[in-house]
Amino acid sequence: MIKFLYILFLLLTFLSCQSEKSMSKYPAHVGDIQFDEKLDDSNFKTCFVNPFSFQYYNFDGFQYKGEKFEIEKKLERLNLKSDKKLNGYVTIRFVVNCEGKTGMFRVQQMDENYKETFFDKRFTNQLLEFTKSLNEWIPKEYLGIKINYYQYLTFKIKDGKISEILP
Repeated sequence: MIKFLYILFLLLTFLSCQSEKSMSKYPAHVGDIQFDEKLDDSNFKTCFVNPFSFQYYNFDGFQYKGEKFEIEKKLERLNLKSDKKLNGYVTIRFVVNCEGKTGMFRVQQMDENYKETFFDKRFTNQLLEFTKSLNEWIPKEYLGIKINYYQYLTFKIKDGKISEILP
């Protein structure tokens, strides 16, 4: 009888642990972007479903043809300005797939003290559209396998104007 109760206890413990794992609401890696049908283009495809966590910093240099200088030249031609004379940062994070195409864009806005804030919607939409228009991202491989990777651009805003692109 004691053996039966012990086995029953172990079985229940094991099953409860398994149900917690399958119900996790957290991504496999901090910062993973999950596909959202309300935000993301259904035509954008990643090369692997799960998991991928390569980041822009896993590679040497900036992963854009012409590097950051080329992005800065393209942005300068647009002369974007916010209606609000705020200071802070607009970060746009996204995925570059194994073909060099981009998708799954996420926007974060913060003031110069890194607290959440909001610039005017027109301005952030222009930054997002600009970032989406960049189409010369360099596809990457790891151990001979084509991979996806996360990339981001942070636009530093001073008095409502872009003063710098980070990283």
